[in-house]
Amino acid sequence: MSSKKPDSSQRTATRLVTAGRDPQAHFGFVNPPVFHASTVLYPTAADQVAHRSRYQYGRRGTPTTEALEQALMAIDGPACAGVSLLPSGLAAISTALFAAVSAGDHLLVTDTAYRPTRTFCDSILKRFGVETTYYDPAIGAGIEKLFRPNTRAVFTEAPGSQSFEMQDIPAIASVAHARDALVLMDNTWATPLYYDAFGKGVDLSIQAGTKYLGGHSDIMFGTVSANERAVGRLKDTAGTLGLCAGPDDVFLALRGFRTLGVRLAQHQASALKVARWFEQRPEVLRVLHPALESNPGHALWKRDFTGASGLFSLVLKPMSDRAVHAFMDELTLFGMGYSWGGFESLVIQFDCADYRTATPWQPGGPTLRFHIGLEDVDDLIADLDRGFAAMAKVS
Repeated sequence: MSSKKPDSSQRTATRLVTAGRDPQAHFGFVNPPVFHASTVLYPTAADQVAHRSRYQYGRRGTPTTEALEQALMAIDGPACAGVSLLPSGLAAISTALFAAVSAGDHLLVTDTAYRPTRTFCDSILKRFGVETTYYDPAIGAGIEKLFRPNTRAVFTEAPGSQSFEMQDIPAIASVAHARDALVLMDNTWATPLYYDAFGKGVDLSIQAGTKYLGGHSDIMFGTVSANERAVGRLKDTAGTLGLCAGPDDVFLALRGFRTLGVRLAQHQASALKVARWFEQRPEVLRVLHPALESNPGHALWKRDFTGASGLFSLVLKPMSDRAVHAFMDELTLFGMGYSWGGFESLVIQFDCADYRTATPWQPGGPTLRFHIGLEDVDDLIADLDRGFAAMAKVS
């Protein structure tokens, strides 16, 4: 593979197509081959003793993984010093947290974090002597009052998982860095294309590559990107834990990377059209989408983000579960399943009340989360309209 640094003068769409590619190194083939590898052979005994080889062992990297790492660095920006590829989004979160904290440390985590993130903090990290405090995502620079002498990291996520509250990441990062704490961010919703995490003060930027990076609902994958301050700790942690992503999933993630820009643009456009349609429905109390002007977090989104993805939630007016389920069961284009970021549209019913601790979850009615896929948006709206008609029959 080429070790050339990405050309920062190229626009994003060009970097998505060209980064991490070196066809001449692979006999002219456009894509790098999939290296299924464990053992790497050395040419001489002296080379083996001195570890003189570009690659040492399959778990520690191959031309396939190197291609994706270089591609990701090209869109993470010049402040990105390295990337680790992990077997799932949750593995990426746990690895980043292990890199950031040690026994006896204090960790601050947004109250709106992805629920498995909280489970990891409240179980594994607690067992290893790390104390976690959850904070209101609207706290901004006020997070200063939660810092202790042993606070070593702040875990952020914007927008919040399921409930889509926004955070002032630069304000939080300013406070954290003044106290020598690392800032971590789950940047899966916007991806580096729509949120420049490192430019906003993040030290470890996390993606569930299962979602938009893969884009086809067929891989389990995670990535952590780090700046110079955190990259050594990230690489040491991932390597010592023996974590690595499988070669086929790495190849599929790299394939998805090439079309990430055009797919996200379509997800964004369709989701905004559906979200605005929901705002006009009499059954809907409010739509939880930060790109909507009606959303309380819209000003922060407009200031810090360059786009939005296909995921958002809504609050229905008070009604029975029977009515909600009639709506969901009538849908033919929306699957009911977890995860998101693939080409297909999805819907789930959810309730944050049983795990939020720093902020109350009182939405005022049943809540649904939608992922708007790549189907024709007018067909999706017609499907939703049929769902509301079914809801009306049992309300």
